[in-house]
Amino acid sequence: MDKLDRYDLRILAELQRDARISNQELAERIGLSPSPCSRRVKQLEDDGYISRQVALLDRKKLGLTLTAYVQVGMDRHTPERFEHFQDIIRKCPEVLECSLVTGMDADYQLKVVVQDMEHYQKFLLGQLTRIEGVTSVRSAFVLDQVLGSTELPLGHLRG
Repeated sequence: MDKLDRYDLRILAELQRDARISNQELAERIGLSPSPCSRRVKQLEDDGYISRQVALLDRKKLGLTLTAYVQVGMDRHTPERFEHFQDIIRKCPEVLECSLVTGMDADYQLKVVVQDMEHYQKFLLGQLTRIEGVTSVRSAFVLDQVLGSTELPLGHLRG
């Protein structure tokens, strides 16, 4: 698929809002019959535009009430040191996001979700600060989430 047309963009937008929508309902919303709609969804998956479909869970109902953004500084900026850190972080279920960043006094920014401050302290002291090469950790705690979305902006693809 070289270029996304208006139907493809509408499919992507609808599926971002609700991936559980039936093919029949999706086809009606975008103005196609079900068979071509289904083929387009399959093609979008095959071409990698849709990487996977997931269920978004309510973290508070699950007892995960503390979210922290954590900046991590490393002692050396070598591929081996970064690979080691990333390998360990990928195994931490508390870490929802890990980004290698620039423009701040940190090498990584993490988004961490845990039950409470006690569990955050256990993660911080028992795991994060024990990773070889970690020299600094700065944490900021979320008081209230003003906006949270998983939908990517698609307007720039309309031409």
